[in-house]
Amino acid sequence: MIVKKIINNPDNIVSDTIEGFVKAYEDKIEKLPNSNVVIRKNMEKGKVSVIIGNGSGHEPACIGFVGENMLTANAYGGVFAAPSPDTLYDAIEASENGKGVCVLISNHAGDVINSKMAIDMADDDDILCKGVILYDDIASAPKGEEIERRGTAGTLFNYKITSSYAADGHDLEEVAKMAEKVRDNTRTLTVATVPGTSPITGYKMFEIADDEIEIGMGVHGEAAAHTMKIGTAEEIAKVMCKKLIEDKPYEKGDEVAVLVNGCGQTTYMELLIFYNEVEKILSEAGIKTYKPAIGNYITTQEMGGIALAFCKLDEEMKKQWSKTTDAPGFHI
Repeated sequence: MIVKKIINNPDNIVSDTIEGFVKAYEDKIEKLPNSNVVIRKNMEKGKVSVIIGNGSGHEPACIGFVGENMLTANAYGGVFAAPSPDTLYDAIEASENGKGVCVLISNHAGDVINSKMAIDMADDDDILCKGVILYDDIASAPKGEEIERRGTAGTLFNYKITSSYAADGHDLEEVAKMAEKVRDNTRTLTVATVPGTSPITGYKMFEIADDEIEIGMGVHGEAAAHTMKIGTAEEIAKVMCKKLIEDKPYEKGDEVAVLVNGCGQTTYMELLIFYNEVEKILSEAGIKTYKPAIGNYITTQEMGGIALAFCKLDEEMKKQWSKTTDAPGFHI
């Protein structure tokens, strides 16, 4: 069944989206001429820049995460498609402020290949540049094979903490190590209740039985690891928290930032009810929560569901997570 969307020509979805975004936030960001890059205005000199490339269709990610104390630039591709190496290089070159560029790379084949090519191009031009691959989806590879896992919603912790840390004036090696630390302390699991729809074809991206939810969906509708009968928020939270806590493991005395990310269709009411259950479970386990992020940050069109992510924090990470930002798509 074709699903209705309020768009113009499907071939112009991305350009129409970016044009609207730039007009809405023209005091903070701009688009590079002749390149698919959104970049901060009024960048501070002498600081390491942090950028990422990603496919469109996940808004507000990642264009909405460009701003003070967050990303310097976002190189964007087509719907669910990685940006080209040339586009990523444009973002690196335009962001370089004399202290180097850290490229955060969500672990998907196209993003990894194209980002590495762009970093090689930067090296050839004597631009100091370093990439860090991000992976957090515990459903995509077993414990012990973390480097094979996909990058999903938990990468949001890195966009905020690492970028904010760079803004404090740390050098490129220190910024890259912070990105690795945030990654290694993050775990994510996603459940889907309703499939999203391709804005290009108008068709559903996958099927879910009416009385079931999928556990372990990717951000592009990649196949889930398990299915279960739809339950209450309490029942779903117990399943997801147990898997996340056991995987890291998160332990009594830990302090974690919690991300309850709506996948596009899920209401704020549902997200708050779900967070209430998550907080109770963590509290009973002796795990303290710190400034949760609750909302639609990284979406898959109108897919129903929730991505739940934890990031174990130390005092430096807490400082950077809570620092204010003017990025349009981020709030805690």
